[in-house]
Formats: sequence, structure tokens, C-alpha cells
Amino acid sequence: MTLEQSETLSQSEVVVQGIKQMILDGDLAAGQKLPTEKDLAPRLGVSRGSLREGVRALCSMGVLETRHGAGMYVTSLDPSLLLAPMGFVVDLQHESRAADIHAVRRTLEIEAVGRAALRITDAEIEQADSILAEAEEAIGRTDHETVIACDERFHRLIANASGNPVLAALIEAISSRTITDRMRRATSDEHADLRSAGEHRAVLAALASGDPDVARIRMAGHLLDVEHSV
Repeated sequence: MTLEQSETLSQSEVVVQGIKQMILDGDLAAGQKLPTEKDLAPRLGVSRGSLREGVRALCSMGVLETRHGAGMYVTSLDPSLLLAPMGFVVDLQHESRAADIHAVRRTLEIEAVGRAALRITDAEIEQADSILAEAEEAIGRTDHETVIACDERFHRLIANASGNPVLAALIEAISSRTITDRMRRATSDEHADLRSAGEHRAVLAALASGDPDVARIRMAGHLLDVEHSV
């Protein structure tokens, strides 16, 4: 961070940027304890009060965490942790932006399923089949909540099977905003759950065959149906 850049930032922002740079430079690593306030404040050129404000901001971002009785530590810096706040931002979007959010979800999940088709294991295929069987049994009871929960688990399994933790974390954050829309669709369209069940089975068949192109097509068709129904 240059002197010119630091002069345009508040003191707490200087802390955020300073600790970020320490992590990037390797001076701080995931799971490592932060230096004491007495040492860190002068290193960053800020007061202890500003240091605490910046540290609180980094805690809310998932970069730092307080360990009771032990002090302040860098978190694991796992993408799922760092990208989780995006779900809050997505939740704040007005209903008029729902189509935009669904479009982003579709883009991400099409990429994820294509990657998953090349990487998914037999155990994951078996797990996915079990999830879909549970959903199909719930459809018979008109248990929409269980159906939606199984839907989430199925899509999460695919995202994780993509082998890209950043992609999986983004999908998790975006999907949180679409749950209400999916529940509304399920309760207002009596055939929605059955259609989704068939589409999910088609996606799983493509994954089991290891064909990324067919998997992408099946996922795109499924998510477009969801979008057009909400």
C-alpha cells in the first residue's frame, strides 16, 4: 500500500488493508495468532482504537476470529467462510432482481455440473441417488419442505463434486436467495415437484455417464424451468 493510498483511507481501513497485505506477504498464515495490539498498532501506523475497529471488520469478513482466552487468530481462510457474507448481500436484493440472481445461479451451476461429470465418484453418485429417492418419497406426501431440503442437498453435492471450492462457495451463497422462490413455485404449481424430480434424475444420469456436455444441458434445462416458473 502506497503512502498516497493510505492517505485516502480511514484508519480502520488502513488496518484492514495492512493485515490483508501481511497475509498476502506470508507474514500471517491461516490459523496463526495476530501480534499483540502493542506491537501491531505501531507497525500499521494506527491507534489501538482504530486497530480494534479494523479487526472487528475483518472478523465480520471471516478473515479473523476471536478464540476465547487465547486472543485473535487468522481463520482457515476457506472460500466457504470468506464468501459466506455474499449470501447476506444476495438476501437483501429486492424481488425485482430475482431473475438476475437466478441467471447467475444458472451460470455457476452449469459450470459446476460440467466439472462434476468428470470428477464425481461412485460414492457421490450413490449419495445423490439416495437424496433423490428421499425427495421422491416426500413428493408422495406433498411434503414441500423436505423436497426443497433434498433439492438443496442434491445441488450442493454437485457443486462440491466440481472440485472447485470457490465455485461451490459462490453457489451456496447465491442459492440462499432462491429458496423462497423455489418454495413458492412448489406450492403454486402442483406439477413443479414432479418436473424437478424428473429433471434431477436426468442430471444424475448424465453425471453417472461422465458426459459433461449432456450434464450441462440437463442442468441448464432444469434451472431454466425453475426460472420461468417463479
